[in-house]
Amino acid sequence: MKGTWDFVKYTLCFIKRNDELLMLNRINAPTMGIWNGVGGKIEKDETIERSVQREISEETGIHIELSQLTYKGKVTWHEADVDFGGMYVFLAEVPSDLQYDTPFKTNEGILDWKKIDWVVSDKNQGVGECIPYFLPILLGDERIHHYSFYYKEKTVVNVVIEEEVLI
Repeated sequence: MKGTWDFVKYTLCFIKRNDELLMLNRINAPTMGIWNGVGGKIEKDETIERSVQREISEETGIHIELSQLTYKGKVTWHEADVDFGGMYVFLAEVPSDLQYDTPFKTNEGILDWKKIDWVVSDKNQGVGECIPYFLPILLGDERIHHYSFYYKEKTVVNVVIEEEVLI
């Protein structure tokens, strides 16, 4: 899969084991102190799938086969007439018997298995602000979506969710 938008330069993956997600609480800005999936910048001449596979390995030490990755769409951020960028979002389901003890401190932050209900709770202020909008759909819908977040003065004022059709 090739990137379709020049400003979508990142990948994000949610690693699912049973009713838990492996989440990373980052130690560096811009998402310092926030629980999120794992991922990062797509390197030059790297496919999106290879990028997310590499990022998972670098950030967790877990090797995910390409066949375990499911492309779930993209998230983009906008304010007025400016497109700030975005990320391609994936889901990786690992075997229920995967032994991966947490919490585990890495160079990126702290990894920990979190119950899905905790991650998507509307009372949870410790996850990325966009996650409650797209993660329940990502986990519960087979379709691929484009999640567009519109900001005004650093506050989400509108979210547009459209089914994405792959060509």
